[in-house]
Amino acid sequence: MPQEKKGRKKEMPIPKGVVARLPIYFRHLTELQKLGTERLSSAQLGEDLDLTAAQIRSDLSYFGSFGQQGYGYNVSELLKQVQNIIGLDRTYSMVLVGAGNLGKAIGGYEAFREKGFQIKAIFDVDPLLIGNYHTGVIIKPFSELPDYLQKNKTDIGIIATPKEASQEVCQVLAAGGVSSIWNFSPAQLTVPDGVLIEHIHLTDSLLRLVFRINEQRKQFV
Repeated sequence: MPQEKKGRKKEMPIPKGVVARLPIYFRHLTELQKLGTERLSSAQLGEDLDLTAAQIRSDLSYFGSFGQQGYGYNVSELLKQVQNIIGLDRTYSMVLVGAGNLGKAIGGYEAFREKGFQIKAIFDVDPLLIGNYHTGVIIKPFSELPDYLQKNKTDIGIIATPKEASQEVCQVLAAGGVSSIWNFSPAQLTVPDGVLIEHIHLTDSLLRLVFRINEQRKQFV
């Protein structure tokens, strides 16, 4: 059954909460498609994700109207629309700076490549790592990063360096025309106007979990 779709109003700002939930929708719809689920209602989707049906409909309404009253959502069609909304209808060229344990884990994550995120170059300062290959990509000296960025359009720069080196790396990436940075270092970096940055502080998630553990324990004291 065809679904009604309307274009998003470009001037309408998208709340951060909606943006944060888009990957959750994408991941769950991907799993449903793998299971062969053809359609579901907003109520079912909300129940699966611990959200209300009204929240689901409100989130999607920022981008159009994708369901049919009395029918619900076609899973494959909605997944395709969410992919397009996020921007997974194209590929992204990436560079990784920092080839230690964390950097290697990021660089070796196969799901990134499957979704169109291609790490084209890896850089480090450790002479023991430089010249080695990781997932088919040679690890180059960090000193060569500015020249690489001049010659190769790069969509996203990944920082997986120690804290003390991360701001310098960020500046080199920004100066080289990289407009989006994914920061895994523990530093809260500053970027020039026009450069997007997403901070991933791994310990923050653990600390939130520990807080919740102790809050839960207080209920039983």
